Amino acid sequence: MDNCIFCKIVAQEIPSYKVYEDDKVYAFLDISQVTKGHTLVVPKQHVADIFEYDETLAADVFSRIPKIAKALEKAFPEMEGLNMLNNNKELAYQSVFHSHIHLIPRYSKKDDFSIHFGDHTKKYSPSELQQFADAIKAQVD
Repeated sequence: MDNCIFCKIVAQEIPSYKVYEDDKVYAFLDISQVTKGHTLVVPKQHVADIFEYDETLAADVFSRIPKIAKALEKAFPEMEGLNMLNNNKELAYQSVFHSHIHLIPRYSKKDDFSIHFGDHTKKYSPSELQQFADAIKAQVD
């Protein structure tokens, strides 16, 4: 895509701090570095979000995640955990509309990052939860 910043990074028209590349994915440091080593993994093929993936692209992209995550763990032995995030569409906080997965190393509870969602276990009844599950199952190809 002509105006996509991530396509330009993949094509090396814009500099990046590359950490991994093969024929399917390109991984580089997020310029904002929520924590040290914060990495973005992007498919080389332009897709806006997860809704544009097919099974092959999903396998290509997500099969590389453990390799890159393990590299982060080895590079930063003080890392105590890792968040893997993928925001899809604007309402879900996607800001660059080329699909990307954030790998965010966690070093302590004091990291400047939180995804605490709270306890919502009582929000829906068991019958409502079953209805949600049935509606989703009916749509799985």
